[in-house]
Amino acid sequence: MRVAVTGADGRMGRTVRSVAAERGDEIAFATTRAEDEFADASDFESLLSEHEPDAVVDFTAPEASVEYAAACADAGVPIVVGTTGFADDQRVSLRAAGEETPVMLGANFSRGVQALLDAVEAAVGALPEYDVEVTETHHSGKRDAPSGTANLVLERIDETRGDSERVHGRVGDQPREEGEIGVHARRAGSVTGEHEALLAGNGEVLELTHRAGSRDVFAAGALDAAGWLADQPAGFYRFSEVSAAV
Repeated sequence: MRVAVTGADGRMGRTVRSVAAERGDEIAFATTRAEDEFADASDFESLLSEHEPDAVVDFTAPEASVEYAAACADAGVPIVVGTTGFADDQRVSLRAAGEETPVMLGANFSRGVQALLDAVEAAVGALPEYDVEVTETHHSGKRDAPSGTANLVLERIDETRGDSERVHGRVGDQPREEGEIGVHARRAGSVTGEHEALLAGNGEVLELTHRAGSRDVFAAGALDAAGWLADQPAGFYRFSEVSAAV
């Protein structure tokens, strides 16, 4: 597979390039907005035309991802977007790009996280009266909170139980209200990513936890997604479809 990588000098950009090399995938081109050895991101449209990658893997920032997706739509190149923190109007733009080319938006490309989501759904469905708390921990440089993966966990809970009030952290006199979900985001050191759903009631506690030991797992999943997406028609896809197919 020939893949283009945006944000090539970022944490995930570097990891995607490294894992691609290990897998034998070819980097068609790599871009960055900084002045270094990579291609200038402002030339993205011409680079797509010149190098004709099978797919683009994007881990950048919401505004940049929307621009890259629009360019891919014009060029008919599939794009896998691992960026998180999108506003509603930006998500609309990504879906619009999916009308012209395959677009996948994934908050997490770990198959273990897909299993966690299924386990959370089963647990909250089986224990509807139990209190639920969701906690995520990431490195000190992560910008969006809660993380995209934590939001996926929360969405699964809402899909199973119905929408609940979310309380982000607690301070002062704030006892738990019935039906609320506590949400906690921790930022420390170089933690790759940890997510936990805690259910408590009836004198017992159930904890469902996923820990990523390396960013390699996310890069490998994104590259799996790129290979799968390259064979799909235009549309807006989720990583769960890849995880189920492989």
